[in-house]
Amino acid sequence: MIMHRPKRVAVLGATGSIGGQTLACIDEANRLDAGAFQVVGLSAFSSEEALSRLSARYPEASLALSGVSSSSSKPEYAADLRGASCFFGPEACDALLGASHADLVVNGVSGAAGFRASVSALRQGSSLALANKESVVMGFSQIKKIADEKGLAIIPVDSEHAALFQLVSRVGSASIAELCITGSGGPFRTLPFSKFKDLSPEDAVRHPVWKMGRKISIDSATLANKGLELIEAVRLFGVAEENVRILIHPESIVHALVRTKDSALFAYMSEPDMRLPINIALHWPEEQPCAFGRLDLAGKALHFENPDLERFPMLRLAREAVRAGEAATNAYNASNEVAVAAFEQHRILFTQIPEIVERTLSRGWDFAVSDIDSIFEVDSLARKLAHGAVMEISC
Repeated sequence: MIMHRPKRVAVLGATGSIGGQTLACIDEANRLDAGAFQVVGLSAFSSEEALSRLSARYPEASLALSGVSSSSSKPEYAADLRGASCFFGPEACDALLGASHADLVVNGVSGAAGFRASVSALRQGSSLALANKESVVMGFSQIKKIADEKGLAIIPVDSEHAALFQLVSRVGSASIAELCITGSGGPFRTLPFSKFKDLSPEDAVRHPVWKMGRKISIDSATLANKGLELIEAVRLFGVAEENVRILIHPESIVHALVRTKDSALFAYMSEPDMRLPINIALHWPEEQPCAFGRLDLAGKALHFENPDLERFPMLRLAREAVRAGEAATNAYNASNEVAVAAFEQHRILFTQIPEIVERTLSRGWDFAVSDIDSIFEVDSLARKLAHGAVMEISC
């Protein structure tokens, strides 16, 4: 009998939505096949209590708190965390990845910080299960270069790109003429545009289908999330922007489609359950039975419509950015993060989020980005410009 060692997994953003669902998938897999996975690393930004609880569940895991210094750690958690090989501060994730020797890193870190984590994971020799959009939007050319040099996999975990990953793998990229990603349309799909200016952050985070963090929920409300996913699809699958279509699909059952050169359309369908793409990524390239997201189509009605680009200009801006190149998509992401934060702080209106992004993109970003340092320079400049635009609008 051949004994296989457990797959060593580090989970970045372990206390968030993706992190929690990843650990649920690992626990279920280990219940069915004891020792299938070993959790060797867990990171959080500042959730000391939650990370302390996870440490008790996974005592072999090294820990990282990137938003907390060792000296400022709360006394009631500090002893437990220090006793569990916990790294603190801005370099904590890098230290964690160096210590954990993971076969697979699940990157559930939100925002631009996730790009740095992706670079670090690949440099340490770990394949990447990627739920962080910014890693692709900011600098996919650089992370793909590292992955190719080291023979590592980058497996998308977002439901739409995980679906495309499966479809492309099964149909074959040579046969594909068009990719299509779907979106629920967010909480304001049918709301009259005249009411958009009165929307609050609490209105925007009430997603009708998915339970997600605040930032991604607001991005879903503006459809910036679909804009980021459009950019991801272009980069991950090497297709032209005009060959990626977006459809609004309120039921969130069809997650992606591909059209082949003979005009046939293939769909990837499941119940909206992020545990399905996470579970696929954890086991890839093997295929394991899984009950997560199991769909019965009987009695279901599916609806599709084109997005309204006048009401949701973030989609138009994303297409303009991806046509301009990697610096522009980086600026799109950075300025959107600044604008969403300003909206959460009640400094700008919901309708002014795309205005901040458009002002930032008007600076002109059609130049090549040659290395990782340049990517962070573009990110920093775009944020500076976006902050300036917020100041002008909110004065």
